[in-house]
Amino acid sequence: MSKQVTFEITTETGRLDKVLSALMADESRSQLKEAIDKGEVAVNGGTTKPKYQVQPGDQIVVTIPDPVKLDLEPENIPLDIVYEDDDVIVVNKPSGMVVHPSPGHPDHTLVNALLYHSPLSTINGTYRPGIVHRIDKDTSGLLMVAKNDNAHRSLATQLKNKTNLREYIALVHGVIKQDEGTIDAPLGRSPKDRKRQAIVADGRHAVTHFKVLERYLNYTLISCWLETGRTHQIRVHMKSIGHPLAGDPLYGPRKTINGSGQFLHAKKLGFKHPVTGKQLVFEAPLPDDFERVLRRLREQTPGLH
Repeated sequence: MSKQVTFEITTETGRLDKVLSALMADESRSQLKEAIDKGEVAVNGGTTKPKYQVQPGDQIVVTIPDPVKLDLEPENIPLDIVYEDDDVIVVNKPSGMVVHPSPGHPDHTLVNALLYHSPLSTINGTYRPGIVHRIDKDTSGLLMVAKNDNAHRSLATQLKNKTNLREYIALVHGVIKQDEGTIDAPLGRSPKDRKRQAIVADGRHAVTHFKVLERYLNYTLISCWLETGRTHQIRVHMKSIGHPLAGDPLYGPRKTINGSGQFLHAKKLGFKHPVTGKQLVFEAPLPDDFERVLRRLREQTPGLH
């Protein structure tokens, strides 16, 4: 049977979806916006819109439906598991693998493989069990996965509070002159193309830090640290400063380095264990095709050591 959570607003103000996101740290703003749109959130006894401006004195009632029984087919797909215990799994996802099922990718995803391997948390709904955060299909590297709901809540809170570590390695077009930098620009769906993200004035807060690792004739290898985890964040942010990712079919130039997609790898992942509180840090080496491209670029760059 579904349950209800009631909030009596005292000092909070702002958009309903933003206020609820602060009050319910386990849920993403997009999930809460969907709940509001479905009529599962009532303000002062009536339904409203995500942009409703919350005022002190408002009573908000959120109806949390029962978990939907999973209707996904577990698939015996090999996994590169970096770490596993009773609560979490850290997996090194290969480029080309979709993280969770969607209308365009109903099976052969990381979730299908994980369901064959282990029980997963149910918080993220029918098609994203266990998935606390995601990376794009053609991005390789580390993901943390929750095996139960308590672990999921802890890991999701760490993401929301920006206390976890996520470091990426990216190969970008052009030679970046400065040794390091920060891109602070809000991201949202592009008004011109719904498949793309873009820097938009009313977008969600997004911050990417980067540092140059190596410079080549026409490319730069960088590491990136994320303060936020928005869709396509590194890809859009680097394009915005004139250095799109090599191989990126959506945001990069037509003339680029051929590969299985953008040259982006989630190299390092750190978080506190949801039960023991111990700080855990994991690293995954670059994929072989990424390393081959770097070797070729080094050979073509005079004076690089």
